Amino acid sequence: MAKLQIISSSLIPMATNAIVGMSRLELTPWDLRFLLLDPIQKGILFYKPNESQELQKTIINHLKNSLSRALDFFPPLAGRLGTVKNDNNTSCFFVDCNNAGAEFTHAVASDVSVSYILEAKYIPEIINSFFPLNGLPNIEGISKPLLGVQVNELVDGLFIGCTANHAVVDGTSFWHFFNSWSEISRGFDRISKSPIFERWFPNNISDDNLPIRLPPLEQIQLLDFVPPPLHERVLHFSKENVAKLKAKANYEAGSDKISTLQALSAHLWRSVVRCRHLQNTPNNLICQEVQVTLLIGARSRIPLPEGYFGNAVYGGKIGSSETEVLRNGLGYAGLKINELVAQQTNEVAIRFVEDWVENPVIVRKGGLSFVISSSPRHNVYGNDFGWGKPIAVRSGKGQKFDGKMTLYPAAEAGGVDVEVCLAPETLQALEYDAEFKDFIT
Repeated sequence: MAKLQIISSSLIPMATNAIVGMSRLELTPWDLRFLLLDPIQKGILFYKPNESQELQKTIINHLKNSLSRALDFFPPLAGRLGTVKNDNNTSCFFVDCNNAGAEFTHAVASDVSVSYILEAKYIPEIINSFFPLNGLPNIEGISKPLLGVQVNELVDGLFIGCTANHAVVDGTSFWHFFNSWSEISRGFDRISKSPIFERWFPNNISDDNLPIRLPPLEQIQLLDFVPPPLHERVLHFSKENVAKLKAKANYEAGSDKISTLQALSAHLWRSVVRCRHLQNTPNNLICQEVQVTLLIGARSRIPLPEGYFGNAVYGGKIGSSETEVLRNGLGYAGLKINELVAQQTNEVAIRFVEDWVENPVIVRKGGLSFVISSSPRHNVYGNDFGWGKPIAVRSGKGQKFDGKMTLYPAAEAGGVDVEVCLAPETLQALEYDAEFKDFIT
């Protein structure tokens, strides 16, 4: 069995504390919603540098130094969550930009090769150990680092795993930081896109209402959510096949408005519903509602400035009866998802936040059956740290449940990789599903 050895772990502060006067960052409703969830865990796989052995010996120090310099541009990630308990039994949370440091861990998996990761049918369990700060919900950022990096040396590769507090960043800000760190590592003096730390709040929040007061979290504490056994696999959709899915969905719907991403999402949704149905009710269709949840980006809808740092995302949900999803074609499911996306106007995005302010709801684990997260638009393969581009991306065990679909760009332009997380019997049925297999490579 593959094993991991931790060589060292340390806290990395900002190099120069370059942004003067930034002592705290207020958390928005988008941020506060995630206090009880898991952090974001994403990592990228590289072949080891072909350069001299001397360079390979110094690469850990190089990454530590470049991380410290990158944190100069992202002070919140070197801080901790701050909290204040008020007289009325409410609590406030914010980011204390105290430069307490990000965690940097150096680990070695001497019997794990790049091919072992790439060629495994299911994502190997050891991948979970390639990430730091495992098992800590975001609220632990009061005493634990908001950012953890783990550089894992493999037989012939490197895996850089990054854990970031989801109450501080969303996927867009996560990859913004990752991209910026790789630029500093390549020798840039400055990053190509500066983060914007100005907070956005709806009109029903004034300066007098900040920081936002939350009811006691003990009253809404996390249920003991224990996920069932899960299998994970990365499925590849080539540029040609996602184009075919889009054409099929629009043809069946008599439409031209279903996008590539909407068609792919519809294909995943229908296929998982069909495979779960075969497991649960092999003889009869039932009319229970099946839902799909998409993570909706608010940056373009508000709109927010490019580089806005923090969370700017919320969940949009739409459902249909299992009978309709299974008996109707891809075009039907594609139109349902297109309808959901079309509903997400500027007014809807703002109203979501305003309603939350009136009735704060802290998201908890569990309760969702099918979610499509992340985006193939994130710049994953541009993360060249000075020895070449990554060859694969994987995520950690945080935020995993039966029905989680994580979308990434494929290594080749135009393709999409989907990290599928399902109950073993559902994933096995999916692998043998003829209609689904037609579109994977």
